[in-house]
Amino acid sequence: MSAYSSDLDLKVTDATGTGVEVDVATNLLNGIVRLSVLWTQEIYLSPDDAERVAESLQRAAEHGRRIAEASSPKPGLGTSSGE
Repeated sequence: MSAYSSDLDLKVTDATGTGVEVDVATNLLNGIVRLSVLWTQEIYLSPDDAERVAESLQRAAEHGRRIAEASSPKPGLGTSSGE
């Protein structure tokens, strides 16, 4: 029986389609948080480090959204340089 309890609401897989999955689990005995990149490696984090990783992921997500919005075509703007 595992001491780790996974976040069952977390469904994250590799964006490149390799099938690699992310799992976040808490050790029910000592509170250590495990972030696993399934099928490759895993890393063990203290609760404070887990919070830092989460904040970093949120910052990266916000940055990625800004990049995606900036690179998407704007409605009503012509795409050819002669317009």
